[in-house]
Amino acid sequence: MPHLQVIESKIANPDEVADRITSLNRPLVFTNGVFDLLHRGHVTCLARARELGASLIVALNSDDSVRRLGKDIDRPINQLADRLAVIAALQSVDLVTYFEEDTPLELILQLKPDLIVKGGDWEPSQIVGNKEALGWGGKVVSIPFEHQISTTETLKKIRAH
Repeated sequence: MPHLQVIESKIANPDEVADRITSLNRPLVFTNGVFDLLHRGHVTCLARARELGASLIVALNSDDSVRRLGKDIDRPINQLADRLAVIAALQSVDLVTYFEEDTPLELILQLKPDLIVKGGDWEPSQIVGNKEALGWGGKVVSIPFEHQISTTETLKKIRAH
């Protein structure tokens, strides 16, 4: 059970995450997303994000937030508690939390990460929190895709069979 305890200890509710990051080493890297059906593209991007700093925090869209993104009606496939546990199990991730809003801007303003990172489909200027992070001396990075995999495309393949 020690491994399960480590996973659970990496999950933070939004109201406690600011206190929890005080124990993390800087520079602090922040990223966010749905991370519904975890695939190689996700884990590679998260590993690359972690390489940019000393600690990585990942914020997941809540289930309601995912539904507002305009994805398929049955998304997310995996509920928030399951997505949090899967992301927390990754070695590259130091802390995982979630946000109820449409974007993680409120959380970013609260945490003031040193780097905000998203996958290669985002231009740095389009990344939520870009202006704010640059204002406090942070950086915003778009990590090029190494694997052209998408949850939406995977679900299309599954549904076609």
